[in-house]
Amino acid sequence: MAGTMASFAETLLLSTIMGLSIFISLPIVLHKRTSDMANRLLLAAAIGILVFIMADVWGDAAMILFNQSLYGYGSSPYYDGIFTAALCAGFLGLYYSEHRKKTGLDPSQTSLIIALGIGFQNLTEGLVFGALAVTIGLTGTALVVLVGFIMQNITEGFPIASPFLGRSDRKGTEMATFFLVGGLPTILGGAVGYFYSSGAFTVLFDGLAIGAILYAILPMFKSMFRDSDHATQRVTYLGIFLGFLVGFLVNLI
Repeated sequence: MAGTMASFAETLLLSTIMGLSIFISLPIVLHKRTSDMANRLLLAAAIGILVFIMADVWGDAAMILFNQSLYGYGSSPYYDGIFTAALCAGFLGLYYSEHRKKTGLDPSQTSLIIALGIGFQNLTEGLVFGALAVTIGLTGTALVVLVGFIMQNITEGFPIASPFLGRSDRKGTEMATFFLVGGLPTILGGAVGYFYSSGAFTVLFDGLAIGAILYAILPMFKSMFRDSDHATQRVTYLGIFLGFLVGFLVNLI
């Protein structure tokens, strides 16, 4: 049974809590006294979380693309076209932008791209929560969704800051800015979703998120396995698995 429709102020407040929860992980990544092996494990875990986020975002988009059809994907050319165009824009836009330069991505650029990808995904989460606040009100279902999104946002702050792990030149203000890039779209999505929700919006931003995260994650893989011995590779494998597992367990809520 649907509950009383939430007010716009209530929806905006809860969306803000959900979006800014991304900052809870900031003190962890600002901690400077960690060993090289610990930094490697944490960076690998961040990669695992990003891999899970891509899988999770694809799962959201796939439900719309599949469209409950016996014919599977391709049953909705409209949504398929939007998703494909967004995926290409997210990845190829960054690809051509970077390759016009002679140098690769620095930590700040990598962190920003990850934040943008997570921001696109969080925008769709805000849209979902805003729509639920209107259709079913602040019932148990909506509150469970809220708690789940908050827990997921806490884990998402870590990958954004991961390019700075082990570096002495990291700045709290710079990372906080990137955290805002990742978290503020949740608030925007909640506000927009309260008045308007659309499958086209969802597949659009899901496609952009996957494309951007995929582009950012490739140099992270490269740096993790470059000049690494057997012991450090084992730590990397374990970290990636643990990161993926954390992402999965958090999303069980």
